[in-house]
Amino acid sequence: MDVGGTFTDVVAWDGQSLRVNKVPTSPEQSEGVAAGIAGLPATLLLHGTTVATNALLEGKGARTALITTRGFEDVLEIGRQDRPSLYDSNRDRPPSLVDRSRRHGLDSVVDLHRFLDEARPESVAIGLLDSHQDSSAEIAVAQAVEAWNPSTPVSRSSFVNPEFREYERIATTVLNAYLRPVVSSYLHSLEDRLGRRTLVMRSSGGLTSTTGAAELAASILLSGPAGGVVAAAACGARHGWTRVISFDMGGTSTDVCRIENGQPQLGGGRSIRGYVCRFPSVAVHTIGAGGGSIGWIDDGGALRVGPQSAGAWPGPAAYGRGGTEPTVTDANLVLGRLGSSLAGDTELEADLAHRALAALGVKLGIRPEAVARGMINIVNAHMEGAIRRVSVEEGADPRQAALLAFGGAGGLHATAVARALGMAAVLVPPHPGVFSALGLLLSPMRHDVTHSVIGVETEVLDDTIARLEDRAREEMAAVLGVETNEVSVSIDVRYRGQSHETPVEYVRGSGRLRVDFETAHRARNGFVTSDVELEVVTVRLAATAPAVLSWSQVRGTLDPGSELEGPRLIEGPNATIYLDEGERLIVLADGTMEITW
Repeated sequence: MDVGGTFTDVVAWDGQSLRVNKVPTSPEQSEGVAAGIAGLPATLLLHGTTVATNALLEGKGARTALITTRGFEDVLEIGRQDRPSLYDSNRDRPPSLVDRSRRHGLDSVVDLHRFLDEARPESVAIGLLDSHQDSSAEIAVAQAVEAWNPSTPVSRSSFVNPEFREYERIATTVLNAYLRPVVSSYLHSLEDRLGRRTLVMRSSGGLTSTTGAAELAASILLSGPAGGVVAAAACGARHGWTRVISFDMGGTSTDVCRIENGQPQLGGGRSIRGYVCRFPSVAVHTIGAGGGSIGWIDDGGALRVGPQSAGAWPGPAAYGRGGTEPTVTDANLVLGRLGSSLAGDTELEADLAHRALAALGVKLGIRPEAVARGMINIVNAHMEGAIRRVSVEEGADPRQAALLAFGGAGGLHATAVARALGMAAVLVPPHPGVFSALGLLLSPMRHDVTHSVIGVETEVLDDTIARLEDRAREEMAAVLGVETNEVSVSIDVRYRGQSHETPVEYVRGSGRLRVDFETAHRARNGFVTSDVELEVVTVRLAATAPAVLSWSQVRGTLDPGSELEGPRLIEGPNATIYLDEGERLIVLADGTMEITW
């Protein structure tokens, strides 16, 4: 079950075949989820949710207090002393998640209890200096908070993010504390309401228990997009593409991510709307461009599209739910690129779409069809820029990649975007309109362990990793109740004296650390310095257990070998594909559609 901004998607696997369902997302997410799975006799539910993202973006997290080392109360505002946008003097950092009055420099337990009595927090973050090396002081503070009120959730930085750099560690812990009560309440009430065991997708592309997700609430901020990236990696690898860019266009936004050799690019230092989050996450770049993105005119008289969205309610004008502003969906309908209905039994009214575009056209002095073409060109340009962000700006050539398009609107725009970038082909997978939900079935259960090891000699690194692996296996069994079948290791490495690190996949005993580091460093930074000593900074382990489904079990509904040429529409049960003039589509053995030109 994947909850999006417009639709909630459901894919069920009974051991032999897939069933899909798509329902409008409800204001209370659990209502849409319950409607989507009604009548499905599932014993295990896998859930991608936007509850954490929505709470952050809408400012509806918990009233949080921060307990830190005296003198570090203002670290959240000081940060790295950089600017969000170097040349935009009107753009500022987002407000702190913890008011200054609810930050406490630790002195004594008596003072701590007095502070808590005054702050009355709903959640507490504890971030003490150097606690990534020694957690004992934070544990003692957590016990003192528990003595004050056992029901107040506590997030310790030594548990949440045991890495060096105090600002990022404390900021991530505060973010987790801010989201924890909201996420915990939603997940536990959902599991109680549905009456079935539920696993939740994390930003890293792996599943965890509801308890694990509630405890590390900030780890599910990219829960939904991660499922689509996992599925895109599996599909691309199946068809022999070493470089794939996933392209998930839904009703509210578009998510893109680069995949190399079947592995999504992961990051551990993301900023989400200006808030630092160091949990492992797929390197998704999101823009406000979707089927519901609204067309408007700026102060200079130019046509613009998004990031404002009509959402599911009232939705595009064509939905007939009272929406009057023109959207990308309305533009596609006016240009004849959509039929009379969408997935989820949503009927489209072309006259309402035409009326909305005509109203905008009057202001611009052009016909509705010209407005529609302009909106499509603008939104495509936004998406081209997003793909450049995850490819060209990171030293990867998009011309060597296939664009793997999914989401309800992905197939309508993919070929135009890919052709503009000179990409090799477009792949549209089976069940594209519910592909992120399908990705949950393809995702492993996963538990991440991170630990900074600055000062550890490379000669004893393998012994350190072995101890961390034992810990990862034990915690995996405790959190998910399953045995680990694989542990992968990545390490952050830098030249001694550098202020930034380069992640490197690490194979113990291979003796390839320097070679692999310099290969990655050259690709990312364009140079190597072979006479400078290396320094290992952080070790990251991922313990995994098998997924419910493998790609070999996925099948589409079209006959393999079928060929089509544009221009034409291909209307599926949950997505529509537009083939333009000169484009050719062939259905591959598993039902994936490959489009070339």
